[in-house]
Amino acid sequence: MIDTHAHIYSEEFDSDREEVIKRAREAGLSHVVLANVDMESFPQMMAVWKRDPEFFVPTIGLHPTSVKENYAEELDQMEALLKEHDFKAIGEIGLDLYWDGTYLKEQLIAFERQVRWAAERNLPVIIHVRNAFTELHDALDKLKGLHLRGIIHSFSGDVEDVRKIKQAGDFLFGINGIVTFKKSTLPEVVREIGLEHLVVETDAPYLAPVPFRGKRNEPAYVVKTAEKISDIFETSIENVDQITTSNAERVFNLTKSNSI
Repeated sequence: MIDTHAHIYSEEFDSDREEVIKRAREAGLSHVVLANVDMESFPQMMAVWKRDPEFFVPTIGLHPTSVKENYAEELDQMEALLKEHDFKAIGEIGLDLYWDGTYLKEQLIAFERQVRWAAERNLPVIIHVRNAFTELHDALDKLKGLHLRGIIHSFSGDVEDVRKIKQAGDFLFGINGIVTFKKSTLPEVVREIGLEHLVVETDAPYLAPVPFRGKRNEPAYVVKTAEKISDIFETSIENVDQITTSNAERVFNLTKSNSI
């Protein structure tokens, strides 16, 4: 099984990171994708990757809530790093209007610039979208000629969003602990997506699945999300594991070494 989205380089794991990694391995995980969010956290992410380059999968990208006045400077730094390393994806990028719409124009500029990096390098994108599906659909429609591929991380949209995203590119949908929440409407949407278009993730340290909801999330808990998905499709967790792992291996090109 592969956790396709985690931030275990963050300070929430500073006191017990080795134990968290051990539990992930004991849970049967073969890889954990380390999703980058900005240049400030980049050194910590790389330090975790260097602990075990075959287990961790590094990405690079500017998160929409990290888009501020200096976003262009941060993007310049990231573009320079792209010339030095062989990252597995551009992400976590995207659009977020949940907290504040002040920088929407800048978010859109940053999103398009990073998507073009991915297209130029034949890399997948990891897209974060929160309270901004209309804006995302417009942006993806504008960029359809780039033949994009990647993951819509922590997917929270509806059936119509699924339809539009499938038309916009070769996208998988990242499903995490939200699908286990009692009042979540995601199970119905997941059925519409189809198992063949899913990957599992944690977004650790956020969005821990039931029965860990409200606690710090960690990669080992991705198994709980896979169990819920197996219930939704009335299939075995082994089948969910096989399909989602194969999807993740394909999108991140994990048949090759993770050396960057």
